[in-house]
Amino acid sequence: MSSPEDIPRTSGTGGATRRRSLGYEEESGSETQTEGESWSVQSQDLDMKRAAAQLIEKYYFQLTDGCGNPHCDNPNCASSGKVGHLSSNEAAGEALKLCAARARLCEAVGAKVPRSSQSVTVATSVGTGSVQGENSVTGTAVSTSLVQDVNMACASAPTTPLPPLSPLTDGPNDTPGLTEAVLVQTIAECRNTNSYAKLRRLLWAVFSNEVALRRSFLQGPKPEGESASSPAFPNKNSQSTAAQSKEELRAQEGDLDKDFDCAEIVCGGEGASCSCDNHGKGQNRKCVESSLKPLTLNISEVRQAYSFLFECPESEFGSTLMNAIVQLLSDSLSIQLRAHREAFTAIPNNINIFIILLESPALNATDYIEGVMPKLCRTISQLPMKDQALLTRHLSTWEAPRLHRLLESLHQLITIKLLTTEFSRDFTINDEDSITSATQFMKLLFYANILGGELDYPLLQDIPPEETSVEVMPLHDDPFLSLSGAGKEWESRAPPRDSLGTELGIHVLDARVPLIPLSEFYDDFLSDQLEMDRDFAYYKAGSGDKFSFLNYPFILTPATKALGLYYDNRIRMYSERRMSIYQQVMEGMPANPYLKLKIRRDHIIDDALVELEMVALENPGDLKKQMVVEFEGEQGIDEGGVSKEFFQLIIEQIFNPDYAMFCLNSETQTFWFNPNCFESDAQFTLVGIVLGLAIYNNVILDVHFPPVMYKKLCNKPGSFHDLRDWNTTLYRSLVELMEYEGDDMEDVFMQTFRVGYQDVFGTSLTHDLKTDGDNIVVSQSSKHEFVELYADFLLNKMVERQFRAFRRGFNMVTDDSPLANLFRPEELELLVCGSQHYDFMELMKSTEYDGGYSSETSIIQGFWELVHEMSTDDKKKLLQFTTGSARVPVGGLSKLKLVIARHGPDSDRLPTAHTCFNVLLLPEYSSKEKLKDRLYKAIKYSQGFGML
Repeated sequence: MSSPEDIPRTSGTGGATRRRSLGYEEESGSETQTEGESWSVQSQDLDMKRAAAQLIEKYYFQLTDGCGNPHCDNPNCASSGKVGHLSSNEAAGEALKLCAARARLCEAVGAKVPRSSQSVTVATSVGTGSVQGENSVTGTAVSTSLVQDVNMACASAPTTPLPPLSPLTDGPNDTPGLTEAVLVQTIAECRNTNSYAKLRRLLWAVFSNEVALRRSFLQGPKPEGESASSPAFPNKNSQSTAAQSKEELRAQEGDLDKDFDCAEIVCGGEGASCSCDNHGKGQNRKCVESSLKPLTLNISEVRQAYSFLFECPESEFGSTLMNAIVQLLSDSLSIQLRAHREAFTAIPNNINIFIILLESPALNATDYIEGVMPKLCRTISQLPMKDQALLTRHLSTWEAPRLHRLLESLHQLITIKLLTTEFSRDFTINDEDSITSATQFMKLLFYANILGGELDYPLLQDIPPEETSVEVMPLHDDPFLSLSGAGKEWESRAPPRDSLGTELGIHVLDARVPLIPLSEFYDDFLSDQLEMDRDFAYYKAGSGDKFSFLNYPFILTPATKALGLYYDNRIRMYSERRMSIYQQVMEGMPANPYLKLKIRRDHIIDDALVELEMVALENPGDLKKQMVVEFEGEQGIDEGGVSKEFFQLIIEQIFNPDYAMFCLNSETQTFWFNPNCFESDAQFTLVGIVLGLAIYNNVILDVHFPPVMYKKLCNKPGSFHDLRDWNTTLYRSLVELMEYEGDDMEDVFMQTFRVGYQDVFGTSLTHDLKTDGDNIVVSQSSKHEFVELYADFLLNKMVERQFRAFRRGFNMVTDDSPLANLFRPEELELLVCGSQHYDFMELMKSTEYDGGYSSETSIIQGFWELVHEMSTDDKKKLLQFTTGSARVPVGGLSKLKLVIARHGPDSDRLPTAHTCFNVLLLPEYSSKEKLKDRLYKAIKYSQGFGML
């Protein structure tokens, strides 16, 4: 059994320790107190008042806000529904009564910790009484009886209201911080005595006290008379501090605090207004050049201290450290952030607390994930945006493996909560605080991952004015410039930003090579369990009362986000349909609830583009109605299948070389705009409308654009690195030019700022990247400028007219859609083109059967044997035949929901399909050979609806 000294005694949940490590001495296992080693009587009274005030605030928030548990049975908690409406004064008075009566608090104290053979009981005396408490080393009891201590303090406190805590009050000025030297010396003493009681007291005194933690591991000059190795917690072995009086120690700490407060002043450099006395004097103390750069914490010392600490047996200190952190996060910081959130950012070095906690190597341990991580995520999510940006900047300095481990811990926390929480209609995933706060914290990691990697060039804020301007260049041959309305243009808008990205000055689109792939942030299990219809309703409400994961799209898989987009599109379609009916009834206008296209198969381009042009000119709002296609002379009601075939056919015609609207790169097999085509801008606008309609009507297209196309659709101009997927040979040549370091570059490459290219007819043309470019030779100093100008010319300026018209048509359909908020460029490409992963095993597992068929039927087993033997081209033909599209939907073939139905007994009929519903009608052929013959003929020769 350990002695009572193993656990330090605290005055309450405020985080200010009643007895600190300063002043503890060990002599044959006993404790003595020397001069300057205990709190004064005034400090004890202050601690008791602060503890009582914090507890009263907890009762106040319980009465007004509740604990968040919809099944709460506490009559004194707002979440139980048993507390009537209370004014602020009434709630404060009731909180005082509850505190005096030691009423029940909903908030649990402590955390789940690993079991240990140790079980420590301590007696804590506060005020006029004492209570017994048990250390939670066993994982069952609350450490140091914090709640009881505070209740005793409240019982002896006066009945008059106490002033609320001020976040700017740091407590006693002599509250010390931890240094590496102190920790190393303490560990050495513990090893010599074979008792780690002193280490546990030290860890508790620091990590349960926000003031001590804020003052720990600070960098900067040491006070005069203190060496780098002299500890802040003096003991009998410390010669440098033993001779100093209590007043001298306090004076030194006060001077040090003043120095660090100065270091946090934002300085604009020489000549700028700065109140820092050390500015421009060449001393070690430096002004901060950016408010997003915390310089007061010695990160290397923090990591080294953790390294020394975790060389000790973790069973000797792990529980104490974890419980101290839990108390810190659950009580002191949580209350301050709820009561004084905006003022919290003014506390000097407040962000140091969270950096120190995140640097702990124990955060990846299961017990920390379950016990500490939920409270840490909750507290960080409550931080002001400026502090979140500071923390993000720090995380961006981490190496990729370490950042990935923290990300895995958050995923593990979400999975644990999904598996262990009972959700109902009244309590969904969106209401689970541990999951939502982990998602909010993951957002910091997401931006840190982008910030720490390679950013794209140019950055978002450097987009040329013509790319973001709403003014349209006069295109005299474009009839769409006369669209009706109050001058509304279907031009590019600035990409949507969120508050954290704005604070950091970056955007998701700025990521070129992040530290870890952005797809690692997808949480597949969360995406599968999420009720997207409910989450989408919260997202559209936008009130902030309910959490929506669509506001954090990085955590959702593209398939889940596509479902949210589908809901949004369907709601708009139904809204347009209701408006059409209203206009018919109230205004006598003809009913037109759908966007109907009547197409001749042999004139599909002429008919489609003409009809879409008329709709876009007369009433662009009709483009947001549900599209219905009818082929002349063919039977078939469009329930989705006819539209799929329409898009397939029109895409084939648009990219036909005879139209010369797009050029094919034979190396990458991708199409790009023909800068010298004879088609009008209206034709490119109509092509953009077709692409937008495909997304709006949930149709996957077989298009082959390079990735830079989708990047430009997201309002990010193309840059040099985008050439790799568009023209590989050219990209390699430019890389070779940039990597050349010889002094004879001009003679080796003989490249000027005039570049040549060919039009679609093979005519050679030239373009000067700079004025008089033919007389400017590319040198070592100008090679990077040449590469960027060349890429900008090829991807942006040369096709500016064609792409602008194309984007205008695309935005005419998707302008009110959350598309830009939910999808990154690579996800947009997946949404348009579908997946390239043809896993027919997934399709087989998800297929359903009807009409007497089952997975055990011999004809079905023979069917799948034939499918698995098919070549990739034949598999695509099978998909085309059964679903109307040869592309794999977002999320894989498991999302396809194919149905195979019995279509009568054995016969010579070919299989048929209802492409609108993904139904394959398969006769029960007598043999596998006959099945193979009929199936291959069906998928090879079928087109249209003549066989239905």
